[in-house]
Amino acid sequence: MTTLERTTMTHTRRALCASLLLIGSAAHSAATANTAPATVSAAKPVTTPRVYVFDCGTVEVKDISVFSPGVDVGKKKTLTDSCYLVVHPKGTLMWDTGLPDELASAPAGKDVPGFHMTLKKTLVSQMKQAGYTPAAVTHLGLSHMHFDHIGNVGLFPKATLLMQKEEYESATGPDAAKFGNDPATYPTLAANPVEKLSGDHDVFGDGTVVIKRALGHTPGHQVLFLKLKKTGNILLSGDMAHFTKNWENRRVPSFNFDKETSVKTMNQMADFIKANKANLWIQHDREQNLKIKDAPKYYG
Repeated sequence: MTTLERTTMTHTRRALCASLLLIGSAAHSAATANTAPATVSAAKPVTTPRVYVFDCGTVEVKDISVFSPGVDVGKKKTLTDSCYLVVHPKGTLMWDTGLPDELASAPAGKDVPGFHMTLKKTLVSQMKQAGYTPAAVTHLGLSHMHFDHIGNVGLFPKATLLMQKEEYESATGPDAAKFGNDPATYPTLAANPVEKLSGDHDVFGDGTVVIKRALGHTPGHQVLFLKLKKTGNILLSGDMAHFTKNWENRRVPSFNFDKETSVKTMNQMADFIKANKANLWIQHDREQNLKIKDAPKYYG
């Protein structure tokens, strides 16, 4: 990488981090409000793992080339923001929490530099339709700490946080702002019980729900592998790639923490997907997500 390329990437990353902090600050009141206690779900126990898919918001990107430098400059693209509840006989895992529920009270959505965000239904209401409440969640898994994945972490203050140690340190350490994080926007998270990970993690000990280390997008990015009895194997992408074209061409957003590691991770995960005959669910790919059924339906 040339000096000019490094400088350009650094300036772009700083600009994106500033936007992330601004968006996160706008969600501060929602994060605080979401700490209210909830009653435990009365949903029936399951005998095999299942996953519910929630529509956790929409992000309209005004120039999609920020996600694929030099490609489709000036073109708009709509991204979805999916999050998931994994229900297992030994517990429940919330994987990412989307945009803050408070956004649903603004039908026109909200503008921030470069993005327009909307939310039709709150995460709480979608969970209720599926028969669960936030208090029923035993584990909280975050692919990474960007604003559109942590909007409702305050709903789960007692869930055990499962996070790569690098991501946890970037979120709670003294240099949080350097990574586009603002602890004021997730005030309850530092008090969650936490398991700091240094690699892959078998959540329930039977190989059906496995967090996989997938660095590059952020210092401690991770993805989630699911083995479902009827549906088969699924890999939930986090932000390893934001849409299919970027995945297929191994394109890296300008604001990624480490470009070379990002590409290496995508290649490694592509090999993993092939070896395990898994389907990749790209959490932000709107076109793909239109074909995936949302809760209260589920995959099992």
